[in-house]
Amino acid sequence: MRYPSEHKQQTRQRIVKAASRRFRSRGTEGATIGTLMHDLRLTHGGFYRHFDNKEELFIEAFGESLEDLSRNMRSALEDVPPGDELKALINRYLSGEHSDNVAGGCPVATLAAEVARRPPKTRAALLQILKSHIAKTAKFIPGATEEERVRKARVLLSGMAGTLNIARVIVDEGQRRQFLEDAKKFYFEAAQK
Repeated sequence: MRYPSEHKQQTRQRIVKAASRRFRSRGTEGATIGTLMHDLRLTHGGFYRHFDNKEELFIEAFGESLEDLSRNMRSALEDVPPGDELKALINRYLSGEHSDNVAGGCPVATLAAEVARRPPKTRAALLQILKSHIAKTAKFIPGATEEERVRKARVLLSGMAGTLNIARVIVDEGQRRQFLEDAKKFYFEAAQK
């Protein structure tokens, strides 16, 4: 049976989306190609019709994860008065919902330590994806120049990703929520300077 021409691209996208969630929830070592493909009801060998190796999938899945994050952040901006965009982005990123959603959350928060252990070629590709995401975020941050806004956006994202990691460690729900609220205030005030 022959598949329609778009079938290969749709299958590839299914693999990327599933891997995106799997990598964030289990890490790269906990997300084997065999299990991923089995869960998608595809063959292990079929993986290689779409990707040369796991690194290639990881790069695409990381990009997909950041795109998911961007969509989530853009939805936070709906109906926000001009000038309140940064606060809305910080509130959404450091929300209890985002903290609770490891598999659907920010890949920087869940995968940064693993990215640091990837081969240089992979890290370089991931850095380009990350730079693009940061540039989109920078337009909502105050600053005299684009360079200043990008610099603040880099620090803001890395700081909030670390905050999200620590929040996920806190067992007591009340303490975790308070920690996130304190962080929201801190980052919003810091970004204003």
